[in-house]
Amino acid sequence: MRTALRLLPLPFCIAVSLSANADERLRPNYWALCPIEDAVPAFIDAQAPVGTVEQREAQPTDIDGDAFDGLAGVDSDFTGNVSGNVTLRRGDQFLGTDDLQFSQDDGTFVADGNVRYQDRGMRIVADRVEGDTIAESYRMDNVQYQLTARRGNGGADHIRMDGTVGALLGSTYSTCPPSDRWWELKAGQIDIDTDMGMGTARSATLRVGKVPVLYVPWFRFPIDERRLSGLLFPRISQSGRNGFDYSQPIYLNLAPHYDMTLEPRWMSKRGVQLGTEFRYRNEGGEGEFDLAYLPSDGLTRDDRDIEREEVPIAANRRKDDRYLFSYIGRQAINRTWQARANLTHMSDPRYLEDFSNNIDGLSSTSTRSTLGVFGRGLYWNAAIGADYQQLTDYTLAESRLAYHRLPYAQVSWEQPVGRLFVAGLNAEATKFSHLDSDARPGGARVDIKPYISMPLEGASWFVRPTVAWRYTGYDLSNELAEQVARTNGGGTPNESPSRNLPIASVDAGLFFDRNTLFRGEQFLHTLEPRVFFLHTPYRDQSDLPVFETRDLTFSWGQLFRDNRFSGADRQADANQITLATSTRLIRESDGMEKLSASVGQIFYLDDSRVSLPNRAPIERGRSAWVADTTYAVNDRWTIGASYQWDPKSRQEDLASLRTRYLIGDEGIANFAYRSRGDLLEQVDLSFLYPISPAWSVIGRYYYSLTDNRLLESIAGFQWDSCCLAARVVARRYLRNRQGEMNNALMFELELKGLGSAGPNTEDRLRRAILGYYRDDLYLVPPSELRNSDDDETLTPGLSQ
Repeated sequence: MRTALRLLPLPFCIAVSLSANADERLRPNYWALCPIEDAVPAFIDAQAPVGTVEQREAQPTDIDGDAFDGLAGVDSDFTGNVSGNVTLRRGDQFLGTDDLQFSQDDGTFVADGNVRYQDRGMRIVADRVEGDTIAESYRMDNVQYQLTARRGNGGADHIRMDGTVGALLGSTYSTCPPSDRWWELKAGQIDIDTDMGMGTARSATLRVGKVPVLYVPWFRFPIDERRLSGLLFPRISQSGRNGFDYSQPIYLNLAPHYDMTLEPRWMSKRGVQLGTEFRYRNEGGEGEFDLAYLPSDGLTRDDRDIEREEVPIAANRRKDDRYLFSYIGRQAINRTWQARANLTHMSDPRYLEDFSNNIDGLSSTSTRSTLGVFGRGLYWNAAIGADYQQLTDYTLAESRLAYHRLPYAQVSWEQPVGRLFVAGLNAEATKFSHLDSDARPGGARVDIKPYISMPLEGASWFVRPTVAWRYTGYDLSNELAEQVARTNGGGTPNESPSRNLPIASVDAGLFFDRNTLFRGEQFLHTLEPRVFFLHTPYRDQSDLPVFETRDLTFSWGQLFRDNRFSGADRQADANQITLATSTRLIRESDGMEKLSASVGQIFYLDDSRVSLPNRAPIERGRSAWVADTTYAVNDRWTIGASYQWDPKSRQEDLASLRTRYLIGDEGIANFAYRSRGDLLEQVDLSFLYPISPAWSVIGRYYYSLTDNRLLESIAGFQWDSCCLAARVVARRYLRNRQGEMNNALMFELELKGLGSAGPNTEDRLRRAILGYYRDDLYLVPPSELRNSDDDETLTPGLSQ
């Protein structure tokens, strides 16, 4: 018999409440080790889901039963002769029971015996469900549930709901299978308020195995996407520099569009630090303020005498009170323009060294704060802004800092003109100033470079002739003009020097391809020769100052640039031709690049006389050969190499070898060797080696052969189960340029689907071992987002 009836709401909040704090990580949790076992197996008589959750109210409810007893408007009794033969279906919802009694008059119901419920997100079984649909009051007895939208299962002795307020008694939650309970969260009672979006747990115990590791008599937590103030997971570590290191983040939900995280941190060797993160979001913008403050740093006190000897520049020594302030934000002004800021300020130049765990930051000599307004149109980009430099290398004087740009304006424009031509403009106006104005006085610069190009191309060829004109003019202070004159041998100071010259280039290339058979597989073999001609006449630029221009590192991209310098203070004269070619083998079955190889060289037809101070000009002849190749031995093993050889000195300028081997589905081994003349020679070995599906070892050995010192070493292991993971990692890494080392031992315990305790070892390993996350091999390598601590507190997103 079939009839229509509104399905009871069934707000089974236990599933939501106990999984609400599930950990949102950079990658999904790894569940491959879990057995195929459900706490609540699928119901074979449940229908396939129809429609979405939002469409439930508009869908009819169908009721089936072997027997029907009752009349419309009075009590009705649905009974089944076979267990569970009474069913209700609506959209994605299914309810089955042995016996269902429903009174249409007062809205009360009782589902008794073998109660089963299923929707898109969960499956539930219970002994009995009773309630009042008008008063929205319900009770469930002896409940077991299985989350299907996200992993998790558990149960409760009783569930009571009265409108939007309810209680769960004797409730449990875990992501482990019932037969292998590595961890479980159990609460004597959980009070739920769906209007407020929060729950209150009483007598909550977290067990790992059979051992209770955490007991909390009372705590509150969110049960939906709304944020709620409270404690986040602490971080605990041990290092030679900080001693015992404990951080306790406290999340404060201040308003729907802004929040704050306080993070008191105790370091046994250094003292108590307070960290604060304030985030906001509004219509068209968002931002984040970060402040870390450590009064009376024990490191400053204990190393004061040593520092007087090591750091002769008094202004670069550690301050007693240490702090870091940063702000990152953006704000849309309209559809075209946006304001952006990235500001950083530190108490002293040794802050990054003392608070960073990242050896990548050792090469940084300064931090740059930027503030500006940026615009973009169909054919143009523009910016008006300013940037400011702060010293982060205590071995250098402030005079070694780069110039501030206070302010600058930039515009670039490129647009088709007619059917054959493309016209463009690059222009910039900048005012330069410096912290040490006596040693490095400032000035202003205007640089304008209009150009026109005629790109011609076909399916297998291209020719791009370009003609440009570059004008650069200065307004210098008298002190800077005199400095430049003294550098040039005592000539007359020129406070308004300028330079203008034409630039002509032709870039042309061909594409040849053919089908070829290599080791039994079909490949597309390409050959791509390229010629680049550049002519720029000589202009004497010795009276121009050098605000920001540097020699660019010679590389493949340098073969096709119209200037070998960065910045506008120097424009190289040139009469040169670049000859280069590339070849590739592309597997036709899946597009995999089996082989890529490139080689090229510049032929200087005349001497290039323009140079930076104390740099030699380039003589007529040939540049260094630039070669790069990558070869995939098979789908797991890849080898790559780069090489530069200078025929003039008959010496190598650069040699690089890199190889990668994929081990199983998760493991990887990397090796790299880098050498650049007398500047550096390094080796880097890193690996993640699975011993078994559950156990793997991890390591890195990063060593500088130039000065015979270790840069970083990592050794550790990680263990994985279906629902629990643990990592133990020991690190020894270079702390500063003086060769001082730091030791750290990190332990992290991860309860999958709930969270983790301890330092964020995954982030550190991800940076040290390329491919620790296999997906990183196909993305841009992760950057150091913070120059302070590696560990980040992840808090829920803000609403607008």
